[in-house]
Amino acid sequence: MSDKADEDAEPDVELGEGEPVDGAPLARVASRLTWPQEASNVRRKEGDATIRTPDGPRTIDAVLDDVDETYFDTRQTFLSAVRTVIGTGPVATAEE
Repeated sequence: MSDKADEDAEPDVELGEGEPVDGAPLARVASRLTWPQEASNVRRKEGDATIRTPDGPRTIDAVLDDVDETYFDTRQTFLSAVRTVIGTGPVATAEE
């Protein structure tokens, strides 16, 4: 495709004026790290980062308290371990 065609294309998803959501997506936080990582290093680097969960925003540090693994050999291992704790599903909007 040409650059001109990209400029004329409509977005795939319309962004509306919905309620804000507290926290960052888990994948965004995980992408800021290089793998492998020890849980202690994840805490040191991103422990204060707030992520979105179905039960509301939580810090990585608080989530890692409930994770049994101390070493993540890949990004996917980390994501899987965290999602086991936080679950998956719709994320609540921010209360204002």
